[in-house]
Amino acid sequence: MSTVTSEGRPIRVALVDDYDVVLAGLAHMFDHYRDRILVCEIDANATLDDQVDIVLYDSFAQPESDQQELGALVRNPRASRVVVYTWNFHPELVQSARQQGVHGYLSKTLAARDLVAALEAVHAGDTVVSTPPRRASSALGLDWPGRHEGLTDRESEILALITQGKSNADVATLTYLSPNTVKTYIRSIYRKIDVTSRTQAVIWGIEHGFAPDHHRIDHWLGGP
Repeated sequence: MSTVTSEGRPIRVALVDDYDVVLAGLAHMFDHYRDRILVCEIDANATLDDQVDIVLYDSFAQPESDQQELGALVRNPRASRVVVYTWNFHPELVQSARQQGVHGYLSKTLAARDLVAALEAVHAGDTVVSTPPRRASSALGLDWPGRHEGLTDRESEILALITQGKSNADVATLTYLSPNTVKTYIRSIYRKIDVTSRTQAVIWGIEHGFAPDHHRIDHWLGGP
């Protein structure tokens, strides 16, 4: 049975992320649920004047900014509710997000039908926090930069941080991984993209879609 709002329409969801391919993959997950979920914004560089029911904030490669931006998104009068969509369930991040006032903290391991059901529960007034998942494959339909070159979603996020100029220590802090684990990921990344140095990795990242478009987030924060 379809679930719609009290106004008799699908739930309007705006997708917020800095990366085109991530947004496209996330939007694709809702293709079979158009009677229940209306993705009303993908390109946040375009002006959106309408109110949306939920902003779904994909945290790909921007963990350091989540806590600064989530409060601003929650206060945005155009967004009735804000939901974080992430693989990172470190207790400090979950607690901070909830203190900021988010209405959901959802795992990227959710199947599409479960993600839709969670968004419907949030729209109905519930606060939904996924059970912290064991590290597993991402949900079907998702996409990320480097996926077709063999990078996992975690490797992709680490490469995106490196492309942004983060040091190994920065990456470890931001991802709540140990420095040795970060080094292991980086070695795997280098092997998969066939580079031997950080400079080469950064150049490869810039050439393959790992440079974020920060205007997407600025748009929702009231920036240019």
